[in-house]
Amino acid sequence: MRSTQQSRLSRRAFLRASAFAGAGLAMPTGWIAGCGSDDSGEIAIPLEVDPNTPWFLQNNYQPVHDEVTETDLVVRGNIPRSLDGLYVRNGSNPQNSDNTHWFLGDGMLHGVRIRDGQALWYRNRYARTPLFNDGLNSMDGGAPIRGNNQSNVSAIYHAGRLLTSGEVGFPYEYDPEDLSTVGVHDFGGNLNTAFTAHPKIDPATGFMHFFGYGFGPPFLTYHVADASGELILSQEVPARGATMMHSFAITETDVIFWELPVLFKGELFASTGWPFGWDDDFGARIGIMPLGGPTSEIRWVEIEPCYVFHELNAFREGDDVVIDVCRFDRMMDGEELGDIDSLLTRWRVNTGGDALSFSDQRLEDQIMDFPFHDRRFTGRANRYGWFTWVRRHPDTLDFAGIAMRDHQAQTLERYDPGPNSHCGEAFFVPEGSDEGDGWLLTFRYNRARNTSDLIILDAMNVARGPVAEIRMPRRVPFGFHGLWVAA
Repeated sequence: MRSTQQSRLSRRAFLRASAFAGAGLAMPTGWIAGCGSDDSGEIAIPLEVDPNTPWFLQNNYQPVHDEVTETDLVVRGNIPRSLDGLYVRNGSNPQNSDNTHWFLGDGMLHGVRIRDGQALWYRNRYARTPLFNDGLNSMDGGAPIRGNNQSNVSAIYHAGRLLTSGEVGFPYEYDPEDLSTVGVHDFGGNLNTAFTAHPKIDPATGFMHFFGYGFGPPFLTYHVADASGELILSQEVPARGATMMHSFAITETDVIFWELPVLFKGELFASTGWPFGWDDDFGARIGIMPLGGPTSEIRWVEIEPCYVFHELNAFREGDDVVIDVCRFDRMMDGEELGDIDSLLTRWRVNTGGDALSFSDQRLEDQIMDFPFHDRRFTGRANRYGWFTWVRRHPDTLDFAGIAMRDHQAQTLERYDPGPNSHCGEAFFVPEGSDEGDGWLLTFRYNRARNTSDLIILDAMNVARGPVAEIRMPRRVPFGFHGLWVAA
């Protein structure tokens, strides 16, 4: 353990200076000043959106249709030699550019293999699902259970398997050597409900906790796979209806679900191209049950209606269960994603009495989402969180840079990539033993040059900008969630 944060930053500063000196490059002025701008010398270009085309099919949301392999990648700066593995990110990339919602495109993986300070290759590959193979779009494939889903949301590595998941349906397995699709993974035939986007791996046991929601009964099912990947538990959770429950959380002893008023309404699809909508009468509640079950012991507390896609983390503090979430006041109520603010909020549920009690506190006014924590602290109290912060734009979702929040100091530090650049979710890769000691990897797009880079940031000093940039051979469209698979 290093004695002070100052010594850690000094070492990082030395690495950064060495990286640019070794590459024969001058340290960009913006990075020395701490603004971290990759296009500080460029003229800001307005982000224009054609009103005649859906925003999720233009600018850097526009899909790419070819699959490429490139082994001659240009690197600026020095890649930390401690990084040995595969960075891979999933996202929505419709093969026919005919999806009716950003969330309904075919899944596509973009991967970069790193070793010995070098970027060995870049590949992008479609998820070979029945929908992709048959050229279908949106919900044409029927009920999206088993293989009938785009598998376009998350990437997971568990029990030696690289998996992707969609919002509903079974996960898919891939070969990490070339990102080719192995096929549907159904846990040896034992999975009988959906596998929803955001499973949680307990760092103490290696068990993967996950759930699936359904459009009909059972509306919610809780699952556990052990460290070897065997499915050892599947139990129905009492639920009110078919809600869009995108994620959940765990602590060392608890599972936390939030049942919020965005409901499946199949009749909406014909008119809006999306089968979920806000319901003023449904209400909202948080449920807490023992980690590992039984689900019959779940206890619920009512909360003010809102919506949450993603949580940062959760932990237990005595009788209180604390959950940090990116909270929207509403969702899918006729607005677009860029119309409403995602604000970091702390939920606190007291479990000590006969009935649960609830309170909440806004932690930040900066609009941001795609939260990430040091996964060695999943379910435990964590000091640091990383986010993608968002610029306001009337016509699209305008990703900007990366922010780090220090809960203890109550500070927010930002990497600003400049007005023409946009970062996606940052994935944390640990290096040392201290929380936050490691690197952040994310794709950054520059619309002035129409190019994308995989950038590497010092997780404890994001404002200083990248220590290394790997130029991609093609534009990488905005996507959802990434993963680091250590060699």
